[in-house]
Amino acid sequence: MGTATEHLQAWLRDAHAMEEQAITMLTSQSSRLENYPELKAQIDKHLQETRDQADMLERCLERLHGGTSSIKDITGKIVAIGQGLSGLFVGDEVVKGTLASYTFEQMEIASYKILIAAADHVGDQETKRVCETILQQEIAMAEWLDRHADEITHKFLEREERNVTAKH
Repeated sequence: MGTATEHLQAWLRDAHAMEEQAITMLTSQSSRLENYPELKAQIDKHLQETRDQADMLERCLERLHGGTSSIKDITGKIVAIGQGLSGLFVGDEVVKGTLASYTFEQMEIASYKILIAAADHVGDQETKRVCETILQQEIAMAEWLDRHADEITHKFLEREERNVTAKH
């Protein structure tokens, strides 16, 4: 059993690894998007937010005298590389990528809600503030994907019907 602060530190390390995984996933998605400029722009915007989020989490961990977990960060990146490579072998990469991104955003939203509660419990108002800021960015990305999933799907299907590159 650990203290509440130890749990907070562990969960912050998990969140940092999650953001490192997201950086790898978003970079891979962005690099292959050719025919969906609005989606690419949104992914690129969120990619920068995600890089900033990882930095903010790292500063929270440093302030709590805990570091990031290299093993968790590397594992997350390896998983993300595998996810990125899987897109090379499917004909509907943009649709599956949208689905995966939306699902990942929901996991991030839940994670930050837990972190906010944990930070509040231990009285760490700075970590709580950081996680609230990140939570709003994750909600915004999830909402954007939710609003545009049908448009992305229609564009993919229309491109497929015209026999032009549709997958990315």
